[in-house]
Amino acid sequence: MVTFKNISKSVLSLLFMLFLSTPQVYSQTYNLSNQASKLTVSGTSSLHDWDIDAEQQKGQIILNTANDLKIEKLTLEVTAESLKSGKGGMDKNTYKALNTGKHKTINFQLTEVKEIKSVGNDNYKTEIVGNLTIAGVTKKLNINLDMSVTSSKVTLNGKKSFKMTDFGIDPPKALLGTITTGDEVTITFNTVLNK
Repeated sequence: MVTFKNISKSVLSLLFMLFLSTPQVYSQTYNLSNQASKLTVSGTSSLHDWDIDAEQQKGQIILNTANDLKIEKLTLEVTAESLKSGKGGMDKNTYKALNTGKHKTINFQLTEVKEIKSVGNDNYKTEIVGNLTIAGVTKKLNINLDMSVTSSKVTLNGKKSFKMTDFGIDPPKALLGTITTGDEVTITFNTVLNK
């Protein structure tokens, strides 16, 4: 004879087995804080060195913490016309060189993680590979960065230099070509992503 007690035991056993067989979710998603993050493009010219800051950026990182720390996804997007130098003429030349009328954003997409090495206190030396798209041209870049991870925040710090001409960009000129910009630029970033 089937009793209520036996049914209750069977249901409890079944629920327990389901709980044990359900994979645990270890992926954690963090979204970029535009207010807390800073990205600066630096370069040279025949007149003086220059810096341009990105005022609008967004992005996401997904970490898997199951065993060793893994990066499952990393994206970054900068609104091209949010790059500001504090000099209107220079900004105008920058937007022209980037063809911002056609290419509204600068994008980075992770393709490979080469190394994540713990250096203690939730800090990691990381080498990644990703596709950087500027002015419609995509190039694969290796980037070394310092990563700090807590339960509520991920911080990425690093810098990367490359040539504008690699992306089909003619270095901007000013004052009828009398001021020329150096081909190499360096992007320095302190990116903060919150859960």
